[in-house]
Amino acid sequence: MWGGMGGRRDDDEGGNPLAGLLVLILGPIAAALIQAAISRSREFNADTEGAALAGDPMYLASALEKLEAYSKRIPMETNPAFNSMFIVEPLNIMKSMANLFATHPPMEKRIFNLIGRESTGSVHRAAAAGRW
Repeated sequence: MWGGMGGRRDDDEGGNPLAGLLVLILGPIAAALIQAAISRSREFNADTEGAALAGDPMYLASALEKLEAYSKRIPMETNPAFNSMFIVEPLNIMKSMANLFATHPPMEKRIFNLIGRESTGSVHRAAAAGRW
C-alpha cells in the first residue's frame, strides 16, 4: 500500500542501510583516488609536452632532478590541499599511504617517462664534486 506523499510503500524497507553507509564512506575516497590519478596523468603529459618544447627531454629531466634534490634539502610541510600547486610533491610523513592520493607522480617515474631511466646522473655527479 502506498503511504503518504512520499511515493514509497509502507512495507518497503528502502534497501540495505549497510550498503548506503559504505557508499557514503567509500564514495569520497574513490573520488579522491580518481582525481589524484587524473592529476598524475596530466603531470606526465605536461612533462612530455615541456620536453618537446625544450627540444631535448634531458633538459627537463635534469631540472626535475634538481628540484627534487632541493626539496629534500629543505623540506616543507604543507596542507595536502595545496600539493597540486607545487612542481615537486611536498614532504609527506606517511609516504606510502600518501602516494595513493598524491597529485604528482614520483620524480623518478617522471624522469623515467622522459628519458627512459630514473636519473640523469647530474645531481649525483654534482654532489660528488661538492657543489651540493
